[in-house]
Amino acid sequence: MSDQVFRVMLRMEIKPGMGEQFERVWTEVGNVITDHPANLGQWLLKNAEDENVYHIMSDWVDEPLFREFETSDQHLEHRTKLHPYRSGGSMTTAHVVVQLQGAAAGVAGR
Repeated sequence: MSDQVFRVMLRMEIKPGMGEQFERVWTEVGNVITDHPANLGQWLLKNAEDENVYHIMSDWVDEPLFREFETSDQHLEHRTKLHPYRSGGSMTTAHVVVQLQGAAAGVAGR
């Protein structure tokens, strides 16, 4: 097992007018990802310039365990629930090499 976090970054283009529904469903089915023993967490981000574009980041303990999940029935079912909202997108993956904590990281309420 590698000691580098494996990060998955998705760019999802959502059909116009479906953003709120997409956010609700993504939140409702998110535990499929976060309950996986190899998942370290995930984030949903809304693009500041285009309200129909979202970014999803998820961190995994390593690439082989993510790839195993990626081909699982649980992941296929998860994708099926989000597919009606998508009009396009892409995926990028990376190994986290260095993480620097910001000064505000330990501030209560953040």
